[in-house]
Amino acid sequence: MSGRAIVVTSGKGGVGKTTATANIGLSLASRGQKVVLIDGDIGLRNLDLILGVENRVVYNIVDVVSGRCQHRQALVKDKRISSLFLIPASQIDQKEAINADQMRDLSTQLKEEFDFVLIDCPAGIEQGFRNAVAAADEAIVVTTPDVSPVRDADRVIGLLQNSLGEPQLIINRMSMAMVKRGDMLDQQDVLDILAIRLLGIVPEDEAVVIAGNKGAPVVLNGGSPSGDAYGRIARRILGEDVPIPELNGHSSFAKRLGQFIFGR
Repeated sequence: MSGRAIVVTSGKGGVGKTTATANIGLSLASRGQKVVLIDGDIGLRNLDLILGVENRVVYNIVDVVSGRCQHRQALVKDKRISSLFLIPASQIDQKEAINADQMRDLSTQLKEEFDFVLIDCPAGIEQGFRNAVAAADEAIVVTTPDVSPVRDADRVIGLLQNSLGEPQLIINRMSMAMVKRGDMLDQQDVLDILAIRLLGIVPEDEAVVIAGNKGAPVVLNGGSPSGDAYGRIARRILGEDVPIPELNGHSSFAKRLGQFIFGR
């Protein structure tokens, strides 16, 4: 069987999309899946840093699609989980160095070898976004429960629905303390605005920052709230029926701002 190619995207940068890609990939690999992560952010690669493999990068995705190497030569194998691999982005090329057809062809090849191809999509809706979406069969949208990222996610969801069907949603960095103070959208606020299936909620957790700086994704940190959340997300991707906790407060934040900002 052919593997599943999933693009992990967002409307706005800085919402934790790359961190989500790394942690979901590690979680899937730890559950016996053969996984390859593709860093699609040409010129601004970070997935290698999050995984802690930056010193072992030799070739990158631009080398692969331009024919300077085979894709197997560009694969960086994770030393902790043998079924996890990375194809890094280039740091020196422009996003136009790859086109949608090349990304689609690479994804097709990788799906013959891997159970999952996870594509870390650059933020925004320009060429890098189009390339990543062209290579995918399905999509995950990551947003934080804040007005600006949710509005941008709404725009991206509309574009994805035209090409890949309805994406699934991860709400990242949820802080119940802020929700209860009325300073953050709650779970239901976000779902009412975006109206797509919720894949998981990742709580605000300083362990994520520490893990990213160490190149050791938080799922490797047993007992971390965010790591546990990514583990549950991976199980849902694999088809397990894992309940999603209700994290709703009594915030009036959406009522105060939602209609004005989102036109709803």
